[in-house]
Amino acid sequence: SKKGIGPPFDAADVPDEGYPDGALAKKALEELRRLKTAGKPFFLAVGFYKPHLPFNAPKKYWDLYDPDEIKLADNPFRPKDAPDAAIHNWGELRAYHGIPKKGPLSEEMARTLIHGYYACTSYTDAQIGRVLDELDRLGLSDDTIVVLWGDHGWNLGEHTLWCKHCHFQTSLRAPLIVRVPGLKGGVRTEGLTEFVDIYPSLCELAGLSVPEHIEGRSFVPRLKDPKRPGKKAIYSRFHNGDSVRTNRYCYTEWAGKDGNMYARMLYDQKLDPDENTNISERPENAELVTRLSRELHKFRAGYRW
Repeated sequence: SKKGIGPPFDAADVPDEGYPDGALAKKALEELRRLKTAGKPFFLAVGFYKPHLPFNAPKKYWDLYDPDEIKLADNPFRPKDAPDAAIHNWGELRAYHGIPKKGPLSEEMARTLIHGYYACTSYTDAQIGRVLDELDRLGLSDDTIVVLWGDHGWNLGEHTLWCKHCHFQTSLRAPLIVRVPGLKGGVRTEGLTEFVDIYPSLCELAGLSVPEHIEGRSFVPRLKDPKRPGKKAIYSRFHNGDSVRTNRYCYTEWAGKDGNMYARMLYDQKLDPDENTNISERPENAELVTRLSRELHKFRAGYRW
């Protein structure tokens, strides 16, 4: 239901399984026990919902954070020279009780939302911990590959935005963590990777052949050597916009049904990682924009959506 944002008044006594993700974790544990008994290779997908809206979670997860220490986004303004296409009215959030139908949020409400996001993230983190602990208890950890990823990022007031639905890195970037028996963990790679790369990577790790229709590329070499380079470019699409991200730049174009571009933006991830200034229209970047646009059009032409 959409009854508002924040912990309910009786949340103190609500157990983890009183919310859907806790119940899902319980079901995952039951499935792991069944699969252990079956004694065969298995694939188990566990899809936790939080921290999607609404931001409700047991009170103990809200209590992990001091409201007075929660900081607001340090760039709550529209990026300089950003096109109108880059900004949206966060309709998903505005559908909830207590959220104004237009205009910015009060600082108090913004802090409550950020608090809720943190609480829900910690709640889901605890459920993931339950699943990993059960793998250990069942003796399956030494023979099980674990991949954790989120389907998108989230805006918490950056660039006037809340929710997702945009082409800024706040929405396009998401977690991807892989645990492979026998490979060193706790190491980060800077190489570019896409979620379409997960399938061929799992195939390689499991010793399976990769189907011909797969679009991605295995990142297993970088699991073994995180310093190896990643892809030269990765791509994203949302509605009429397409983005290409290189090691340094993120370039986005919006096009109508006729294929003609009506807006674009470019950000230097090295000099402007928070994407506060669109530099696509600066004369000194004309050649760069042309090159990235060409790469984006090549991708559109060759990708099988």
